[in-house]
This record gives sequence, structure tokens and C-alpha cells, in this order.
Amino acid sequence: MTSAELTLDRTRGNPLPGDFAIWIFIFAELGVFGLLFIAYAFTRAGDVELFNASQSLLDRRSGAVNTLALITSSYFVVRAVAAIKRDRAAVCSRWLIAALGMGTVFIVVKSAEFYAKFSEGVGLDTNTFYMFYLSLTFFHYMHVWMGMVILAVVAWKAAQGHYHAGAHTGVETGASYWHMVDLVWLILFPLVYVIR
Repeated sequence: MTSAELTLDRTRGNPLPGDFAIWIFIFAELGVFGLLFIAYAFTRAGDVELFNASQSLLDRRSGAVNTLALITSSYFVVRAVAAIKRDRAAVCSRWLIAALGMGTVFIVVKSAEFYAKFSEGVGLDTNTFYMFYLSLTFFHYMHVWMGMVILAVVAWKAAQGHYHAGAHTGVETGASYWHMVDLVWLILFPLVYVIR
């Protein structure tokens, strides 16, 4: 059996896109974020005034820009997966590079937001809201960085011809991780920036 046949055979046995191991990691990460979100919600319920007052000082426009950047990047990743399934590796690579561009927008905007808060003297010890805000958003920020590294490697490998219509598990694996990062932000943004 050739490696392409093994890949196809393995894909048929796995109902999830990409490698099964990434899904174990994704579910573990979603569990960690879920626990943090629950802790945030319970803590917020105990001091709504402090959370609302601190939340009102966040830059919602930056959060909205980052939401649009990640949604757009997910669209580009979907296009990349569709391209590789049509045996268009170069197009796949270009879509992934476009997704990386949107990831870079997120990183730049979020870095500027962190810088502004740190310049104001805000830190983990400022109050309970900022402890959660900085912890949650920085934890997510690091996941965006990791996702960008994964997408960059997948884009490079696609450009080198390592993936094709018969062997594209690596592209789907990277895409699955990136979509998890986006999903977490789509919960984090309204929870921390918007809901009062």
C-alpha cells in the first residue's frame, strides 16, 4: 500500500478532518478555555460593578477589528482546504498566506492593545477583571502565534508540493487548529469586551 493510499484509508476511518491527534489536543484546549470562561462568569457575577467599570475601558473597536480579521482568516483557510482537495497546491499555499496576513493583523492590533494597557499601568494585580482579561487574551494570543506557525509550515509544504488531492491530511489538521483558535475568540470577545 502506498503512502497516498494509507492517507486515504486513514481519512476514511476518521470522521473528523485532519489527523485524529489534533482533535484530542483541540478538545483539551477547548476544555481549558471552557473552565476559564466559567471561572470568569462566576467571578463576574460576584462583582458586576467592578467588571462593568473595567470592561468599559477596553477598546471594543480593536476587539471588533480582531474578530473580523480572524473570521476572514478562517474563510481563507476554508478556501485553502478546498483548493488542495482540487489538487491545486499553489493556490492552497496562497490562501494560507492570506490567512497568515489576517493573523498578523490580529497580532499587531492585540499587541498594540496590550501595550496601551501596560502603559496605563494595568497589570494582573490591578483588579480581578484585568487579571482575567490579561490571562484569557494572552493565552489566546499565544494560541494565535502557534496557529500561525502551523499555517506557515503547512503553506510552505503545500508550495513545495508535499500535499495533493490524495494526501491533504496536514492541511486539514492545520485548518482544524486554526478554526479552534477562531472559535475561542468568538466566545472570548463578547464575553470579555461586550456582555454586561
